Amino acid sequence: MFCLNDSTRFLLYPYPTDMRKSFYSLSGIVTNHMGKNVQDGDAYIFINKNLTGMKILHAEYGGLVIYNMKLERGVFKLPEIDSDDPASSRGIDWSDLIMIVKGLSPSEVKRCSRWEPKK
Repeated sequence: MFCLNDSTRFLLYPYPTDMRKSFYSLSGIVTNHMGKNVQDGDAYIFINKNLTGMKILHAEYGGLVIYNMKLERGVFKLPEIDSDDPASSRGIDWSDLIMIVKGLSPSEVKRCSRWEPKK
């Protein structure tokens, strides 16, 4: 358990999600709306309409895991998503996810140039 890291691919579902949904309902969104297989090892991020709740669905050794975060104050600052983009998911980096969880706005952070290995 707790296998999320920078080698995991993160996919943000760009539509508000009911946070009452659990393993099977979220897996249905991944399969039917995002066109992905939940068992591929990717992590799927869902945010509620008020931007105060986040769930991450991830298949790990032994089964599915849901990471759940509910903010007591404030909202999540998400990366900018083009409203005209018909994509059913948006890939985000591990560093972007950490900024979202820590309350930093990805659009306001100045990134310094760094070498990155080819994926």
